[in-house]
Amino acid sequence: MQIYKALNSYIDSGFPIIYINSFEETKVDKIISSVMGGRKGLEWNGSQGFCDFKTKRTLIENSSLADTLRRHCANNELDRKFLVIKDAHLYFEDPVVITCLKSIALKISQGLEASVIIISSVLKFPKELEKFITILEMDYPDQNEIKNQIINFANEQKVSIGDSLLEEMSIAFKGLTEFEIDNLLSLALSDDGVFTRSDLKLIFDQKQQMIMKSGILEMIPLKERPDDIGGLENLKSWLDKKSKVFKSINKAVAFGVNMPKGVLIAGVPGCGKSLCAKVTAQMFEVPLLRLDMGKIMGKYVGESEENMRKAIALAEAISPCILWIDELEKAFAGVNGSGNEVTVRLFGTFLTWMQEKTSATFVVATANDITKLPPELMRKGRFDEIFYVGLPKAEERQKIFEIHIKKRRKQDLASIDISSLVSKTEGYSGADVEGVVIDAVENAFVDGSGVLTTNHISEAIENTHSLSEIMKKALTNLSKEYEDRHFKSASK
Repeated sequence: MQIYKALNSYIDSGFPIIYINSFEETKVDKIISSVMGGRKGLEWNGSQGFCDFKTKRTLIENSSLADTLRRHCANNELDRKFLVIKDAHLYFEDPVVITCLKSIALKISQGLEASVIIISSVLKFPKELEKFITILEMDYPDQNEIKNQIINFANEQKVSIGDSLLEEMSIAFKGLTEFEIDNLLSLALSDDGVFTRSDLKLIFDQKQQMIMKSGILEMIPLKERPDDIGGLENLKSWLDKKSKVFKSINKAVAFGVNMPKGVLIAGVPGCGKSLCAKVTAQMFEVPLLRLDMGKIMGKYVGESEENMRKAIALAEAISPCILWIDELEKAFAGVNGSGNEVTVRLFGTFLTWMQEKTSATFVVATANDITKLPPELMRKGRFDEIFYVGLPKAEERQKIFEIHIKKRRKQDLASIDISSLVSKTEGYSGADVEGVVIDAVENAFVDGSGVLTTNHISEAIENTHSLSEIMKKALTNLSKEYEDRHFKSASK
C-alpha cells in the first residue's frame, strides 16, 4: 500500500509532524501499528484524552490536548515514542497547542527520536506549523484491494460470489472507503442472504450520497438515449467508437490503445451539447458527474484550488465515469488576459490533469463561445477531439420534430406534415423546435380539439423568433471561427 511505504519512509527520515488526511481512523491505526517497530505509541483523542495508542487505556484523566503537549515539551517524554493526535484541527485556535507542537517539531528536527502523527478527516493547520508538517492522503482502495475485501467478507459470512459479479462489484465500489464498503456488503446480505446484481443499486445510491456530501460534484440521473438526439451523426458515431474502448478498457490498454481523455463540444446554444453529455454516459454505461465551477470558487485563500483537487480526486476515485463541465468558457474566462490569480491557478491544475490523467474519467466539456477559451486548452493532447455543433440541417430538424411530437403526442405523429414544418424552420435551433412543439401541444389542449395538428405547430412557428434571428451576427462570427479552426462537424 502506497501510504504504508510513504509513512515508513517519512518516519525513518525524521520528518517531525506527519498529517494523515483520512476519515478511516481504524485503518490508519493499523498502518501506524505496522510501522512502529518496537517503539511505544501514545495517543490523544477528544473522547478519552491522553491514552495508550494500542490498548486505548487512559493514562491521565481529563487531560486536554494543550496539557498533554505541554507535559511532553517539558519532560522530553517522547524519546523513541510515537504521539498520535486525532482531530487536532479542532484545537488549532489554541496558541498553547501551536507553540507546543512547534517546540516538539524543532526538537525532532534537532535529533529527538520521535514522531508526531496527526489523523484528521479535515485538512487544516495553522501557518506557524506549515514548514514542519508533511501531508499524507489516504488513497481509496484500488480494484484489487476491493476484490480482496469482498472475497474476505464473503468467506467470513460463508456466502459465495461469482467471478462476473465480483468484477462488477469491485468496479462499482471504486471511490468508497473500506468502512463504507463493509457497511454496504452487510446491507446487501441483510435482505436475502446472497449477493446479486440488484445489490449494485445500493452501491450506486451510496455513491450519490457521497457526491451530494462533497458539495462540488453532482450526479445526474440518466434518462436520455442516443435516439433522443436528432442528427449529430458524426459525433454519435465517434462516441460509439469510444464507448467500445471504454467498456473494455483493460483489454484496450493492454492492446496498446490510449486511455480516452475526453471531448470538447462547442457551438450554437440550444443545439444539443448538454444532451450529448448525458447520452455519452448512457452509451458508456457509467455514472455522469457534473462539475459546477461556481461551487469550486471559495472565499478563503487556497479554498478554490483545494476544491478543484477534491473534485478531480473524487471523479478519479469513482471512475469509470463521465465528468461533464458545462459552459467551459465561463469557468476559465480571462485566463490569458484579465483573469485573477485564482482562476489562472485553477486553469493550470485542470490543464495539467487533462494532459497527464490516466484514470478512466472521460471529460465531456461543452462551450458556447470557443473564442473565449485559452488556446492551450485546445492543443492536441488535452481532448481526444473537438466537435462543432451548428444549427440543425433540414433532415436533422425533421428528426427533432419527430422526437418531440412522439414524446408528447405519439398518436398524432402520422397525420402531421413534418416536411412543411421543416421548410418553415430554417435557422431554428433544436431548442427552438422543441419550444414550438411544446407551445403547439399546449394550444391544442386549450382549444379542446383533442388532437395535435400541423396547423397548431405552424401557428406556434409563426409566433416564434428563431435563434438565427435573435443572434444573427454572433452566430455568423462563431460559424466562421469554427470553420477557420477546422473543427470536426458533429453533423454529417
